Amino acid sequence: METGIVGLPLSGKTTLFNLLTRSSAETGFTPGKKAVNLGISRVPDPRLDRLSEIWNPKKTTPATIRYVDVAGVERAAGREGLSGEALTHLKNTDALLVVVRAFDSDEVPHPAGSVDPLRDLQELDGEFLLSDLIIVENRLERIARQMKGKADRDLVLEKELLERCREVLEADRPLRDEAFRPDEDKVLRGFQFLTRKPLVIALNLGEDDLARAGAFVGPVAGRWDGPSVVTTHLCATIEQEISELSAEDARAFLDDLGIETAATDRIIRATYGLLGLISFFTMGEDECRAWTVRKGARAPEAAGTIHTDLERGFIRAEVVPYDAFVAAGSLAACRDQGVLRVEGKEYEVRDGDILNIRFNV
Repeated sequence: METGIVGLPLSGKTTLFNLLTRSSAETGFTPGKKAVNLGISRVPDPRLDRLSEIWNPKKTTPATIRYVDVAGVERAAGREGLSGEALTHLKNTDALLVVVRAFDSDEVPHPAGSVDPLRDLQELDGEFLLSDLIIVENRLERIARQMKGKADRDLVLEKELLERCREVLEADRPLRDEAFRPDEDKVLRGFQFLTRKPLVIALNLGEDDLARAGAFVGPVAGRWDGPSVVTTHLCATIEQEISELSAEDARAFLDDLGIETAATDRIIRATYGLLGLISFFTMGEDECRAWTVRKGARAPEAAGTIHTDLERGFIRAEVVPYDAFVAAGSLAACRDQGVLRVEGKEYEVRDGDILNIRFNV
């Protein structure tokens, strides 16, 4: 799964990318800067940490999410809008993480001359809407040419669907807010519309503003509301300091600030949830590992994420919920207590399931 990180120049988006992926990509705005940065982020999961404590395995492997950091709107170069290369990369992502500047700095002045999160977010949203509208218009033109002199039911239905999309976009509304039937969704999926993607909005605050983060988050969450949108906040400066500390010192630092969880962890979990992903676990002395599947996945599909042979030769899955395993203390105790179940091909894997796949090829 891939998430695109986008924002205006000097918003802190590449800094956040570096924090999420433990990378060292160049930050700040410079002409000729690399257009795209790629990185992998570990999905924080205390359950995996606990399983690792119990088993003390040779290896512990968390679930991961891939992040793509694209160049922002190049105001300093005298050209408005996202570059074609950036848009291409964003279209290939499964979700968008939009970083919005909400901090003042004399050393790093805002390119527009003032800090206004709502204005900046509206500008980026306009870029997404325009990109989708151009795709719709171009496709409608091609359909019109294809339909000359002949009637094609599929083209007629696609034309009606895209005309509906055009109305939504011209009204400055994202397509994610529109309800589509499964057959319509199947048609639209191939267009990779930006405004249909789940959206995480991350407001990058100044250190002094953390105590009143709600004053920043509230107006944005009220304007960009919806089941596929999450608005959160961070202070990239503080997150940078945390990243340089040991786990013990980082925890003490967060406690001093009255912060329960690092913002980067919150953002990763928010991305994971918006994508409709869940984790299941495999465990043993060699490795404890978190695996990623979409919510609703059946047992054979989950087995296939481990290895294709497990899906092809799937027989059954031994399943125990994480909480039940920790409470029981061992697999033997789980069997004795009847919380370890044997499930077949139709079993829908649940978040936190511990699986042991039986197969034969």
